[in-house]
Amino acid sequence: MPAPAFLEPWQLRAAFARSLSDMYGKEVPAYTTLLDVSHEVNADFVTQHGADAERLGSIARVTAERHGAIRVGTPTEMSQVARVFGAMGMRPVGFYDLRDASSSSVPVISTAFRPIERSELARNPFRVFTSMLVTADRRFFTADLERRLENFLGARTLFGPDLLALADRAEAEGGLPEDQAAEFLRLATAAFELSAEPVDQAWYRELEAVSAVAADIGGIASTHINHLTPRVLDIDDLYARMEARGITMIDAIQGPPRWEGPDVLLRQTSFRALAEPRTFRTADGEIISDSLRVRFGEVEARGIALTRAGRAAYDAAVVEIDEAAAAARADDPGFTEAQRQEIARAVWQKTFPTTEAALADQELGWFTYEVDPAGAGVVRQPIVYEDFLPRSAAGIFQSNLTSDGAKDASQEGTDRDADWMAGALGRDLNDPFDLYADQVARSLATAAETLGVDPATLTTTHRTTGATR
Repeated sequence: MPAPAFLEPWQLRAAFARSLSDMYGKEVPAYTTLLDVSHEVNADFVTQHGADAERLGSIARVTAERHGAIRVGTPTEMSQVARVFGAMGMRPVGFYDLRDASSSSVPVISTAFRPIERSELARNPFRVFTSMLVTADRRFFTADLERRLENFLGARTLFGPDLLALADRAEAEGGLPEDQAAEFLRLATAAFELSAEPVDQAWYRELEAVSAVAADIGGIASTHINHLTPRVLDIDDLYARMEARGITMIDAIQGPPRWEGPDVLLRQTSFRALAEPRTFRTADGEIISDSLRVRFGEVEARGIALTRAGRAAYDAAVVEIDEAAAAARADDPGFTEAQRQEIARAVWQKTFPTTEAALADQELGWFTYEVDPAGAGVVRQPIVYEDFLPRSAAGIFQSNLTSDGAKDASQEGTDRDADWMAGALGRDLNDPFDLYADQVARSLATAAETLGVDPATLTTTHRTTGATR
């Protein structure tokens, strides 16, 4: 009798991404519309641009690509999430502090779980942006509210022992037999479904007065997928097509502006959070029907990963854009998003070069190097940005909140950093810059060995052929 099939971590990851997508499409029908429009945009873009359309990944990869977003409440829950995603070859990458990245009350810190090897990203690049409440931050939570919130969170179970046991086995043994893999996927998907259990109305509203994000995390006894994000090749086209279908989008596309030069980092937008029916339990025990607006449909367009110098230039440009827009808004109460985009484009044009070649020569972007087919030199290829931007993430959250919540700026914030996150996870936190640098170094070493030259010479102009836009 043949042995049962064995699913490796990347196969678990791909199957889990599909399972979540199917589940979320049933829960949020507008997500299915978003997928349909994304596919239309991508197909048209490939028709119009040919091979250039796949400069930052094959159309097969782009079509399959998703990132999810979830929210948890405690370090224990965060470490359990790491175990579940670890089974699928997804490692924690980066530290994001959203508490000061938005004018709204977003009291969370985050990391992203994703594959870190280039080959694994090519197989399936599924990633999950995972946020955790900072209940000890007095700008958001009083000591009394923190105590009650910690008691509530400590009494719930998001990930059952059977799921965690299968996750640990998959990570330790490099996968699972087919029958156990099916059970793991079933349990993992169910852990992120929207619960039908009634919500304690008074408790939820108390947290919502602080932050809608806090209420979504700590006001219910479960967690759920907050959004599931497809990747699109022309986000401006998608935005217009969604509006044409009568779906209300948030006011702006977050991240870098549309301009004539290379796309860098990440641009994101979403349709507005929809009113979803939920049941509530009132103080006197009555079960009533109401609705919540906490889940939305996000979409993203990914560009070239920036080096530390490139990222510093990006951060400085964002500050300059914000300051110029604030000054313009003060002078003109009718200031529009279109005017803000004009300011952004002007700042971008003086900050970043208009070609990939210049982006590489100025060491602002990450590129790999591969021997060209003739064996005469190397071809430079851009590295796609696989990570996130805290300001953009907070901007998406803020645009979908029903209110700004409450934040007491007179109180001291609570220190949280990458080391703290690594301790909470119980595993190393990968630095995204180091991961990109490692990709470059490996590509140079491989190409140099093939050509029999010093790797340092491969990035100079006279040895670079092709892909020099």
